[in-house]
Amino acid sequence: MSPDVSPDAARPPRRLVVLRHAKSAWPQSVPDHERPLAPRGRRDAPAAGRALADADCLPDLALCSTAVRARRTWELASAQWGTAPPVRYDPRVYAADVPELLAVARETPAEVRTLLLVGHNPGLQELVLHLAGDALHDALEPVRVKFPTSAVAVLAWHAPTWADLAPGAALLTWTAVPRGRKDGG
Repeated sequence: MSPDVSPDAARPPRRLVVLRHAKSAWPQSVPDHERPLAPRGRRDAPAAGRALADADCLPDLALCSTAVRARRTWELASAQWGTAPPVRYDPRVYAADVPELLAVARETPAEVRTLLLVGHNPGLQELVLHLAGDALHDALEPVRVKFPTSAVAVLAWHAPTWADLAPGAALLTWTAVPRGRKDGG
């Protein structure tokens, strides 16, 4: 390694993959935490999983809200992969704001290079905007406007540990809003 290259720059970047839960239903008398996915959500969640696989953004670990709609999004998305990584269901992710989401992400073990966070708005959208100091291909503009259900954002940065995750330190490398088709395709 040349003296001009820092050890962090020589390592592969860390990636935070942010996935908003798929479209949920609003049944009467069901508490918010227990709301299930709507038919569109049950189509879109697998499409999000396929999009992550196609983009080579499969995580080493997933942190997921305990809400039913987030858990089901995780289950349907990760079912699209050969082997799903470990998942931790964390109640702090449900209805979390940016400081709470950062606290959860910063606890990630150093050996995890790609972390998937499955949660809710407005916290996820605000987290992406908080962390992204720059973006490829104008990827930041759509996130500023809206981060709809099933939206995915991938942030990358070089740092020794997840505790080093800081405002503006990441590059937003990719965003997508995968949608499944009504005919199942």
